[in-house]
Amino acid sequence: MELDGRVAVVTGGTRGVGAGIARAFLRAGARVVICARRPPDGPVEVAGRQAEFRPVDLRDEDAVQDFFAGVARDHGRLDVLVNNAGGAPYRLLGEGGAQRHARVLALNLTAPLTATLAAYEQLRAARGSVVMIGSVSGARPSPGTAAYGAAKAGLEHLARSMAVEWAPEVRVNTLVLGMVRTELSALHYGDEDGVAAVARTVPLGRLAEPADVGEAAVFLASDRAAYVSGASLLVHGGGERPAFLDAATVNKES
Repeated sequence: MELDGRVAVVTGGTRGVGAGIARAFLRAGARVVICARRPPDGPVEVAGRQAEFRPVDLRDEDAVQDFFAGVARDHGRLDVLVNNAGGAPYRLLGEGGAQRHARVLALNLTAPLTATLAAYEQLRAARGSVVMIGSVSGARPSPGTAAYGAAKAGLEHLARSMAVEWAPEVRVNTLVLGMVRTELSALHYGDEDGVAAVARTVPLGRLAEPADVGEAAVFLASDRAAYVSGASLLVHGGGERPAFLDAATVNKES
């Protein structure tokens, strides 16, 4: 139980990747607080240990300040913040005005900044760590989710700057995720045949599971990563097979 006695907050921890992260921290012995605007459909738990849910809109700075003050009051400390909340609808750039795209930036970049600043003093006192949940979309073209990709690129850069400014008291790292299989996968990839077809584009032959992301987050938050800060850990199954390899007409054995 390498995180026994520590307190972790996982934003957006009520479902999907966030719930997988919360369960991994529970397995590692941490006390886990999850937050979102709406409660989970059911308890987020592992072996009888349950995450505590507290509602908060991460775009409301005053509410975020109150949320972290409540965590400090009730738990006495904060060791880990996982900035997982985010996402974006599919929308081509020309199909929405700037304000629509700005809302995506607010959720995926400004909200993690707001949460991390609100948690900073508690994290500093505990010599804790921050784990940003990034995306491969931040390092490649993202047609249909351009604002999301821009936000994730900014989030990764923000983490590196935080890691320098806040050392040595607070470590800050990023998990750069590829495709993850969640209850919302059908919205992105279609039915099971669609998911299987997408999985074949990944070198490891499958989409990540939320538990894969959770275990990587636990590593970055643990003492095993005590000298890791300002880093970006790729959790993408080997990435994507370059399209030119399939398009090439040369004899691959030559």
